[in-house]
Amino acid sequence: MALAPASSAWRWRSRAVPPRTPPLAVVLRSSSGGYEASPRALRCSTTPARLSWFSSLPGVSFPSSATGLKGNPSPLLPPPRDPQLGITRAAWTRRSRSETSKKPNRKSWKQRTDMYMRPFLLDVFFSRRFIHAKVMHRGTCKVISAASTNADDMRNSLPSLVDDDACRTVGRLIAERCKEADVFAMAYEPRKNERIEGKIGIVIDAIKENGIIFVE
Repeated sequence: MALAPASSAWRWRSRAVPPRTPPLAVVLRSSSGGYEASPRALRCSTTPARLSWFSSLPGVSFPSSATGLKGNPSPLLPPPRDPQLGITRAAWTRRSRSETSKKPNRKSWKQRTDMYMRPFLLDVFFSRRFIHAKVMHRGTCKVISAASTNADDMRNSLPSLVDDDACRTVGRLIAERCKEADVFAMAYEPRKNERIEGKIGIVIDAIKENGIIFVE
């Protein structure tokens, strides 16, 4: 008896092997001369295609119009309000992986409590003609003390309004007026790429020499 060619035998074997994955079609069964969907098919038909918060509620069935799969023209829009249930269901509560990986920009504990740990802040501004300095409360934005070489009493008494002696005078006045307001400690935050040297260093040193503590 002649054997079939290898190619035909392979084709016959491939036809005989049943598919490993079950088909996704709904299987119907007959009952008393009629057909009805199997319990598994019913469960698959009532389960929404995507997960949502109301799909996790046990024993609660929602119409297809509420899930947004059939009644809603677009599943991205919010579903309509169901008068029977009296609640408004969100469209989809699942977020994508890119959204869940992102964390909101939340300030650290030090950044949130720095305003209360160091409430008084020194601000010094140098212009070509004058020197301005003030101490402000960070919580209420209230100016505790201020001094400027543009004032009438200092403009007529100082030989120069921008030299080192003017910086020392401004620092001394700031310290005296802070003591009058019962403020004995303050802080200074340097600006970007700013070094505490030169004129700003002279102002801070003059404030320290007159009994004010700087908190870092």
